[in-house]
Amino acid sequence: MNVFQKLSTTLFLMLTAVSVSAYAGIEEDVLRLQQEWEKVKYLSPANQHEKGFEVLIKEAEKMSAKYPTRAETMIWYGIIESSYAGAKGGLGALGHVKNAKKNFEKALELNPNALDGSAYTSLGSLYYQVPGWPIGFGDDKKAAEYLKKGLSINPDGIDPNYFLGDFLFRSGDLVGAEKSLRKALQAPNRAGRQVADEGRRKEINQLLEKIAEKRK
Repeated sequence: MNVFQKLSTTLFLMLTAVSVSAYAGIEEDVLRLQQEWEKVKYLSPANQHEKGFEVLIKEAEKMSAKYPTRAETMIWYGIIESSYAGAKGGLGALGHVKNAKKNFEKALELNPNALDGSAYTSLGSLYYQVPGWPIGFGDDKKAAEYLKKGLSINPDGIDPNYFLGDFLFRSGDLVGAEKSLRKALQAPNRAGRQVADEGRRKEINQLLEKIAEKRK
């Protein structure tokens, strides 16, 4: 091997090491933020959610600045900000919901398949939960569109099936809602997401109970 080949090989190995290190870094950062969100969402009292998510917004903002071209950071920034808006409630939360929407849209521009299409599912959930014009940007037609796109990427996932089921329940389609929710219950466990999976299944069962009540 001549000196130029050695130099080329060394440079390649260095660039590969940097790339792997950067990827490991974002995976670790996203996992840490994800686990903190789960603790606030599912392991802390409801009266502590607003404060907990408020702290996490700052962390998510730092992470998105650290990895500005990665969809994963934008998705979790949006999830945390929309969670904070939900805990805060009222018109004062609307600005945070709009920021979450922008983050999900940015994630779709960067990589629509990131985190199994979570940006589509998260954006769809905003469209059916936020009030419509003139207060907010809520739109059931867009909600259905984005939720179905998320489901097409991750058809067996617990979250896309849950949110579609919730949307259908709110729309009055009890049959469709139950079908989606029962499919969500059959979703495989996600590695490192035990807290989130248990919390989501509890929400699914609560919604199934509401469906049963409406049928009486």
